[in-house]
Amino acid sequence: MEIKKKEILEQALKLFMRLGIKSMTMDDVATQLRISKKTLYEHFTDKNDLVEKAVATICAFHRDTITAICGRGLNAIDENEEFTKFIVGQVGSMHPSVQFDLQKYHPKAWGIMEKREREDIYACVMANLRKGMAEGLYREDLDAEVITRLYISRVDSTWDGRVFPPDQFNLSDVLWKQFEYHIRGIASKKGVAYLEKKAKKERA
Repeated sequence: MEIKKKEILEQALKLFMRLGIKSMTMDDVATQLRISKKTLYEHFTDKNDLVEKAVATICAFHRDTITAICGRGLNAIDENEEFTKFIVGQVGSMHPSVQFDLQKYHPKAWGIMEKREREDIYACVMANLRKGMAEGLYREDLDAEVITRLYISRVDSTWDGRVFPPDQFNLSDVLWKQFEYHIRGIASKKGVAYLEKKAKKERA
C-alpha cells in the first residue's frame, strides 16, 4: 500500500475511534487530516470505501498483535491475561457508537470485521486452550470446541448494549470479569493456585 494512502487510513481510523463514524463526513475527515478533498477521493471512492479499508486495517493490526503475544512464550493464563489487556486498551480509546455505526450504516464493513475477528478469536482461544491443557493449567477433560464457541458467544454479548447498557456498566470492568470467569471455569487446581498466587502478588 502506498505511503500516503496508509497514512490517511491510520489517521482516519483514529478519528473514527475517537469521534464515532456516523458523525464524520468525508469533508470532516479531509479537514481533520489537513488534506484536500481531492487527495482523499484519489485514494477512496467514498466514505463506505474508507470505512471498509479502515476496518480491514484494524483487523490486521489486531491479528498481528495477537500473533506477537502468542510468540512471547508465556504460559496459557498469562497469555490470556495479555489478550485481555490488549482488548481493554482498544476499548478504552473507542467511541461508544462505533459498533452501532458500523452495523447500521456500514454493513459491509461490519461483515468484514465480524468475520475476521471471529476467525481470529476462534484460532486464539482454541490454541490457548490446547496450550493450557498441555501445561496442566487447564483441566484435561475440557471440550475445546465447545468452550471456544461459548467464549465467542460471551464476547458477542459483551458488546451488546442491551445486555450491558453503557450507562450502567464499564466495558473494561466487564472484560476483566469475563477473563476471571473464563479462567476459573477452565482452570485445573494447579491453574487456580497459579491465578490466586498471581492475584495476591498483584495486590501486594
